[in-house]
Amino acid sequence: MKRGEIAIKSVFSRRNRFIVYCMVEKIDALLQEIEQLAPANPEALESARVKYLGKKGVIAALMEDFRSVPPEQKREMGQRLNELKTKATEKVRTLKEQFESQAVSDVKIDLSRTAYPVPLGARHPISIVKEEICDIFKRLGFSIAEGPEVEDDWHVFSSLNFADDHPARDMQDTFFVQNDPQIVLRTHTSSVQTRVMEKTSPPIRIICPGRVYRNEAISYRAHCFFHQVEALYIDEEVSFADLKQALLFFAKEMFGEGTQIRLRPSYFPFTEPSAEMDISCNLCAGKGCPFCKHSGWVEILGCGMVDPNVLENCGIDPTVYSGYALGMGIERVTNLKYQVKDLRMFSENDVRFLEQFQSAH
Repeated sequence: MKRGEIAIKSVFSRRNRFIVYCMVEKIDALLQEIEQLAPANPEALESARVKYLGKKGVIAALMEDFRSVPPEQKREMGQRLNELKTKATEKVRTLKEQFESQAVSDVKIDLSRTAYPVPLGARHPISIVKEEICDIFKRLGFSIAEGPEVEDDWHVFSSLNFADDHPARDMQDTFFVQNDPQIVLRTHTSSVQTRVMEKTSPPIRIICPGRVYRNEAISYRAHCFFHQVEALYIDEEVSFADLKQALLFFAKEMFGEGTQIRLRPSYFPFTEPSAEMDISCNLCAGKGCPFCKHSGWVEILGCGMVDPNVLENCGIDPTVYSGYALGMGIERVTNLKYQVKDLRMFSENDVRFLEQFQSAH
């Protein structure tokens, strides 16, 4: 090696050692600065962050100088630079959290001030009446059963003694699913009764609350969906007298001790004999008023003894067991209880209407 080359390398070596020495001095000084950093406000903290950690800050400048560090010292200097950056980042984060917590604590709160009024919701009148009906029948030993709203023809019609060409099918305008005559939206909760009878051996004592659907024009007295509660009792030696006693108990518990009932002969495909039950008008006490059309009576539900064909269709021996069934519209009972004149109000979710039932919980 020539003498000139040795001299050049010696110069570069002294220069690199000087760069390393300067970097060590800067890093130590910056560590002390960062440790003692105490900005007066968030704006001053942001200025300090830019100074130390910004793209053109002092730590970024040291990273540029790091390129000139001799290979044998890069590891040590790299660790020092990483330590410096970590300390600066943690210090800025800690100070920022302190300013944020201080800003929250500086908010003046008057602990003696009355709390903001929180509006309370109200249960829907349909839910109130449904639970009241279910509670009455629970006291008679009935349990709640539920089933699907999208049903097949068998459980809604055929198992309940509706023949394919039976005119009774015209009694209920049905919604069919995807133009399939075998899949329908249930028109009554009797479909739940048939499902229970298929899977359960008597004695059976159930109530079936739920939503049902019928293709009817929407008006103040009818809707395309409404709610029903049906009851079913099957056991040995169940008679019409048992049905009448249950109906009388329900009427008195629901509408008051002075309520009277009467049964009128009717027809349903799934019960024989069948009847419709009226109660004495709870507005005029049976004396006659516009609500009861001056008759003193208001129709409330249909009922009857379960037809033997229905029992047989569901796998129950009609020579051993008998039973009764009854069903009522919850909207109808709610109308009688609260004198709601327009059925559409139950499904429009008008807060002004629903707020009237807050005291009915």
